[in-house]
Amino acid sequence: MKRTSIGGQGVLEGVMMRSPETTAIAVRRECGEIVTQKQPTQSLSARYKILGIPVIRGVVNFVEMLVSGVKTITDAARMYDPEDEELEPSKAETAIAEKTGKNPMDVAIFFAVVIAVVIAVGVFFILPNLITGWITPYVDSAFGKNLIDGLIRVGMFLIYLFAISNMKDIKRLFGYHGAEHKVINCFEHDMPMDVEHARKNSRLHPRCGTSFLLIVMIISILLFTLLGWSESWAVRIGLRLAMLPVVAGVSYEILKLVAKYDNKLTMALRKPGMALQYLTTREPDDGMLEVALISFLAAEDQLTDEEIDALAERYGHKIDGSPVEKKEGPAAAQEQGTVLGANE
Repeated sequence: MKRTSIGGQGVLEGVMMRSPETTAIAVRRECGEIVTQKQPTQSLSARYKILGIPVIRGVVNFVEMLVSGVKTITDAARMYDPEDEELEPSKAETAIAEKTGKNPMDVAIFFAVVIAVVIAVGVFFILPNLITGWITPYVDSAFGKNLIDGLIRVGMFLIYLFAISNMKDIKRLFGYHGAEHKVINCFEHDMPMDVEHARKNSRLHPRCGTSFLLIVMIISILLFTLLGWSESWAVRIGLRLAMLPVVAGVSYEILKLVAKYDNKLTMALRKPGMALQYLTTREPDDGMLEVALISFLAAEDQLTDEEIDALAERYGHKIDGSPVEKKEGPAAAQEQGTVLGANE
């Protein structure tokens, strides 16, 4: 079995795949046309040796994953509907961009990442800690309190995943997530890269972000126990926030370790995260696999842009299987040329 460092995520009617050199997004528009976008991947841990040190690289990767994830979601939405005005930066973001000399979209992405982090930390770290402080006044053991805190955190995480996994729009997103895994598994099992063979593979993968988040939850219980349990909620939360980078870095190293080797121990350690992926992935249809294949091949960067465009045209069809309505004329040709196989 061969390995690849390519990974990705499901997006609005599409898939993003990222290799060490290239990030590619493929999206199927409502008309059935598949559009692609390619950009060079620039990882800080690859450019600066000190940021590639174990544990530190995990923190860097986590931050890059957050920024890349928000940017990918925005790019995919624009590719799906280029005329959607809701995707434009707000007046406040535009004003900040003018004063700082930054791109308005970069400012918008920065605020989106900050908001996402604040909500995640608040819901999955601060709130469980406060609840634990309220319900454990008679628990004397610091370990016991930290264990209860961790179990509440894991429970809230599972409830959140279960709730969103049953939403209609999220089900399609998770279908593309499953397609991403199937295509990567297809490559790693050295099978021909086509829909027929990708379909035969598992929709679960040991390097999935879902597994990473579960590892973060478990590692946080172990590391936070070392901090003891202060009766001051401000001290407790402050210490835990300070430890979050360490938790992310250690969790990243564990994820890479258990995904790298195939033995009884690593396979046993993978099982909880793999099982959780039944909530965050769905069995994809062939149309989703087609999009994921194009994204993977574009990120692998072994085919020319023309070959990727030709494959996108061959796989082009509406969700119900009906053919794409062909546009004609110079305007259509110009539009296609600025999106398909775009390199930025």
